Amino acid sequence: MGIGKAILIALAQAGARVVMHGIESADDVLAEVSALGGQAIFCSGDLSIPKGGRSLAAAVSQQLDGDSVDILVLNASIQIRREWSQISPNEAQLQLQTNFLSSLELIQSFAPAMQAQRWGRILSIGSVQESKPHKDMAVYAASKAAQTSLIRNLARQLGPHGITANNIAPGVILTARNTEVLSDEIYAAQVRGMIPTGDFGQADDIASLALLLCSDASGYLTGQSIYADGGLSL
Repeated sequence: MGIGKAILIALAQAGARVVMHGIESADDVLAEVSALGGQAIFCSGDLSIPKGGRSLAAAVSQQLDGDSVDILVLNASIQIRREWSQISPNEAQLQLQTNFLSSLELIQSFAPAMQAQRWGRILSIGSVQESKPHKDMAVYAASKAAQTSLIRNLARQLGPHGITANNIAPGVILTARNTEVLSDEIYAAQVRGMIPTGDFGQADDIASLALLLCSDASGYLTGQSIYADGGLSL
């Protein structure tokens, strides 16, 4: 299970009406949420293109028919593995647009309503690479660090309006993105050896923390980047 899906299910089970974003529809996920007693709707949008965040925000607002977005989870990202000297301008721009600029656009679109109602939660999903960048993912790591810097900056400015802004930095989580590379047993053993807890994380490990940070229980917690990584960042 991916991190986004795990967070979606956790929020839906907690009673939130969730808007799921993607480029292609995901009827199976919507059906799974419904079977669990939750509410979710789907909204398509491409965050990898200029102004993609603004276009998605407009589509979401139309779907909600005037209802506000109270919780914004910034989970979409693109990760390109390439030696730093070989990264093309297009590959760099693609990651920066998706992982950082679209996050800014979504916050700019939805934060004003949170300010007006004096309650909101903004949560970005970063990466352990913010502190320990992989040698073949220099731009990805930089984009995640930039997103977290933005979150910390806005936490100070939005805090007086009842809005918290935090970041979760996952470590090596067993999602589809990582499954293929970790199927190499020798490489997987090397990675485990760098993790103090000795194993990889699960998407639910991130979802449980996300649920806390999106709830009333986290009202005094803002501007933080919490590493859920088994100690890899140490």
